[in-house]
Amino acid sequence: MLVSSMAIDSIIFSPVYFPDPSVLILLGVFVLTALRQVGSLRLQIWQIMTSGAILVLLLGEISPQEAIQAINIDVLIFLFGAFCVGEALNRSGYLAWFGNRLVSRAKDTDQLVLLVLFSTGILSAFLMNDTLAIMGTPLVLGFSRKYNISPKLMLFSLAFGVTTGSVMSPIGNPQNLLIAIGGNLETPFVTFLQSLALPTLLCLLVAYAVLKLFFREEFGKSTLIHSEEVITDPELASASKMALSLLLALIACKILLVEFLPSWDFNLSWIALLSALPVLLSRRRLEIVRNIDWATLVFFVSMFVLMQSVWTSGTCQELLARMPPQLGSVSTILALSIGLSQLISNVPFVALYLPAMGSPVSQGQLMALAAGSTIAGNLLILGAASNVIIIQNAEKEGKTISFTEFSRIGALITILDAIIYFIFL
Repeated sequence: MLVSSMAIDSIIFSPVYFPDPSVLILLGVFVLTALRQVGSLRLQIWQIMTSGAILVLLLGEISPQEAIQAINIDVLIFLFGAFCVGEALNRSGYLAWFGNRLVSRAKDTDQLVLLVLFSTGILSAFLMNDTLAIMGTPLVLGFSRKYNISPKLMLFSLAFGVTTGSVMSPIGNPQNLLIAIGGNLETPFVTFLQSLALPTLLCLLVAYAVLKLFFREEFGKSTLIHSEEVITDPELASASKMALSLLLALIACKILLVEFLPSWDFNLSWIALLSALPVLLSRRRLEIVRNIDWATLVFFVSMFVLMQSVWTSGTCQELLARMPPQLGSVSTILALSIGLSQLISNVPFVALYLPAMGSPVSQGQLMALAAGSTIAGNLLILGAASNVIIIQNAEKEGKTISFTEFSRIGALITILDAIIYFIFL
């Protein structure tokens, strides 16, 4: 990757330590995720992650009290609210109707993929990538059925779009918000957009080119035939539109507060929960709540427990402590962000790396940390929560992407993305 030679020498010639049990269990989770659909084996990602969390509890790597404290209630509330809004949009038919309007000018697969990549990418910068993953999955699978296009191509377009697009905003994902606050940026939105908007748009073009390379047979298809989508439940659609309007209004308020009055800021969980109120007060609320993606919520609970166990083991802290003092170079930041975010997830990594960079920290260093920790999600399925949300929602409809398929395409995109951000930063 782009790591310095001194950093590589330090890793190669430092003493080798036997991995902590928590790290071995996490590696086992990666292996099982890669093999979960090989032969007769059929496992879901949430089942694998939950097994890992149970193992670290049984082995005493984390206490029950620590496990409970590790669970981020704000994230769970945010996801619950966003799942409710997304489910209502889908069940009412409003999501399909809106999606049809969005892509009605696309003449072929090329234009459709570009529209999905750029629309979800730009929206994820302001609505957060997990929100777009929740709402976008049934939408792109609908495009796949309607236009007879590979569901894998549509799911990849969504996954790479929301991950890459979220780089360029302080509220595009949780780790960027942590960087904006922890880095004491005075005008975070201006700073992120000035530094990262152009390379991010180029990275979206790279994703399009790579997808065209791997799915070249899909891009040679005939002209798309559009047809009008019908709203099946006008009452629920009305509640869904109100929820969506609330979501946009509250996000706009958060942007203004983050930019001008950071002391008045409020949690993203409030945004999702308040936005979901019109849906939760509708006549179909019980049906909506029963059918949201509870498995993904279980996955997040388990992930918090397992990642906290790995964090407590001190493995990553020890690795960073053994690194040479070039932790502040853009190349090292990008390389370590992409690599270690796979091990402990990007938010804990950013929380650990920010103080390790020392002070003063330049704007370029902070932007490299934002870019690297985010595009880490393009490398492996477990590199971004949005990937898991997309795949588990797709599997509810009988579609999926394997670990190998994702990493084969994602590795190339991640390398090219890292080069682009390195050049610009």
